[in-house]
Amino acid sequence: MMEENGAEISTVEMHTGGEPLRIICSGYPEIKGDTILAKRRYVREHLDHIRKLAMFEPRGHYNMYGAVIVQPHSEMADLGVIFMHNEGYSTMCGHAVIALGRYAVDSGLLSTDVSRSSVGEVPVFIECPCGVVKALVDIEEGKSGRVRFISVPAFAFGIDLEVTTERFGKVKVDIGFGGAFYAIVPEDRLGVDVRSSPVNEVIDAANVISNAVKSQIRLHHPDSEDLAFLYGTIVTDGRDMYHGDSQESTANVCVFADSQVDRCPTGSGVTARIAVQYARQQIGLHQIRVFEQGLVGSKFTGQAVKETKCGDFDAVHVEVAGNAYYTGKCSFTVEKDDPFKEGFLLK
Repeated sequence: MMEENGAEISTVEMHTGGEPLRIICSGYPEIKGDTILAKRRYVREHLDHIRKLAMFEPRGHYNMYGAVIVQPHSEMADLGVIFMHNEGYSTMCGHAVIALGRYAVDSGLLSTDVSRSSVGEVPVFIECPCGVVKALVDIEEGKSGRVRFISVPAFAFGIDLEVTTERFGKVKVDIGFGGAFYAIVPEDRLGVDVRSSPVNEVIDAANVISNAVKSQIRLHHPDSEDLAFLYGTIVTDGRDMYHGDSQESTANVCVFADSQVDRCPTGSGVTARIAVQYARQQIGLHQIRVFEQGLVGSKFTGQAVKETKCGDFDAVHVEVAGNAYYTGKCSFTVEKDDPFKEGFLLK
């Protein structure tokens, strides 16, 4: 065991739009499983103490986010990934895909030789628990930059679904899948402002919706029941209609997992929002929109690029683009007698 032999966990630290990503490069035990979803189940059942060690205090914090690079199972993928956060393991993470795309190019994980490339895009195929996602990494004068990714099939699970809450009464929500399921609700139905309300007010309102959806609506996904759970609630400014202005932004705040607040616009959340907007005929193919994290101000762009199907659902592939940046490297040790070797969280 790690805590017995003094092994270290080595990480590369990045952020995308302000949202952290701790990439665990070494020190993780063997992860068993024939698929990425099976590997996700394995770490949840057998290695969850490592997640707590790496995500929780004193080495992490309540809103830390992480990724472990694993061997892919799809022949078309360059790498596989398991995502982790304060509650467990997500099925998709757009901000992590953007960061991992850049990291894969810079660290030499790819067989493609990009060192001689002065301009252009390098494709990186990342096998996530929800499926294979294609990232395209801009290269200019040998340096990686902006990253865009093409989502797995995204769809509107339900439009104007009504849930009953004690605090807000009956509330209509949309539910979209963008690699993970989100409830999507405009701010005016909850009495908050995603650009100016205190963050705790947004968290409390979003949690009311998440709890109501989880208790009142049964989700399902055509590919796997492992995907059929609500990841969080996205509170929006309600500006969903595309008016032909590619610079016009729409703001949101995503609260996911255990009241964790995404500092960026949320890549899989943007994907889910566009899928719902497309189903509502509020946006067409190849119409680029700017999505902003209302409280932080970071921005992604997103567009629906192709119609498809996911089981019986009408779906779209969505392109999301953003920038990731390096913040450092870490090497964490675990002493045998440390009473907090598996970490803790304070809310």
